Amino acid sequence: MTNVELMTAADVRLMQALAQRVTATRPDLINSDASFGELAWNWGKGHAADGASWPRRLWFSGEDLVAWGWAHLPRQVRRSDGSVQDITNAYLAYQVHPDHAGLVDDVIDWYDATAANLDRTVLACAGDEFALRRWAAHGYATDPAALGDTGSWTQLNERDLTEVEQPVLPAGFRFRTAEEVGPAAAVQAHVDAWAPSTYSAEAYQGVRQTATYRGDLHILVQAPDGTMACSTIMWLDEVNKTAEFEPVGTHPDYRRRGLGRAMLLHGMQLARAAGATHMTVACLGAPGHPKARGLYYSVGFRELTRDAPLIKTKTTG
Repeated sequence: MTNVELMTAADVRLMQALAQRVTATRPDLINSDASFGELAWNWGKGHAADGASWPRRLWFSGEDLVAWGWAHLPRQVRRSDGSVQDITNAYLAYQVHPDHAGLVDDVIDWYDATAANLDRTVLACAGDEFALRRWAAHGYATDPAALGDTGSWTQLNERDLTEVEQPVLPAGFRFRTAEEVGPAAAVQAHVDAWAPSTYSAEAYQGVRQTATYRGDLHILVQAPDGTMACSTIMWLDEVNKTAEFEPVGTHPDYRRRGLGRAMLLHGMQLARAAGATHMTVACLGAPGHPKARGLYYSVGFRELTRDAPLIKTKTTG
C-alpha cells in the first residue's frame, strides 16, 4: 500500500512509530530528521508556513509503516528580522526499516520523480552502508560543500541517565517550564536564541498541537530581570524509555555562563523522573561548529551516528 499526499499530523505519528521500532533494534540507523523528537519538532513548527511544499510518500507492510519519504521543495522562508530567503533546491528526510532495506530504491525513485529538474540533497545515515550504495547507484554523490569546515551535517549524540550531575545556576536565575511562563515567553526565548529565526506564535501553536509535546518537558532558564535566557524541549519516547532534546538554544547575552549546561542537567533529571533511561541530542558535526558539541560532551553525551550528506544536481538527472 502506498500513498502520495502532503504531510499531516497523522503521518507524523506513523513516522514516529517507525522511529520507535527502529530505535528499539538499530538506533544506529536512524536518519537525520527521522528521530522521534525531530519529526514532531520539524513538522510542528513548520507545517503552517511550509506544509504546501511538503509532499510525502508512505510504504506499508500490512498495517505497519516500514518506509517513508518527506520532500522539502522550493519555497520562500520569512524570518524574524523581516528578511525573506528563497530556497531553490530540494531536500529529503526519509526512513526505511532495516527489515525492508530494499525499499530505499523506491524512496529514491519517488524523490527523483517528485524533485525532478531541481538540485536534490539528502542526509543519509553514514552507518547505513547498503543505503549509501543504493544512493550512489542512483547518481547521488558526496556533497563537498556540506562536508566543508562549516558544513551543515549533524551528528546524533547519546548518553544513559544512570547518574546525572546536579545542575547549578548562578544566583537569581531559576528553572521554569513553558506551562508556567506562557506561549509568548516561550516563543521569544527561541527567537532570541536563534535570531534571525522563522519561529513565531503560529509555529509554536503547531508544536503544541503535536501529539507528543509536553509543556512540563519544555524547560527554560529565567534571568533575574525576567528574560528567558535559554530553553529546550524534550520529547519523551515512552516505548523505548528515551528522551530527546530538540531544540536547545541560549540568548546571545547569556552565553558562557553555564546556563545551557545547567538546563541540560536539569532536563535530564526531569526526563529520568518521567521514566527515561536514555537521552539523545543532535548537533552540527563539522569541525567549524565546536560549541554545541563541546557543551553536550561536557554533560556526558558521545556520538552515536552521523550524516553522510549527498547531492544530485539537476544536470546529472
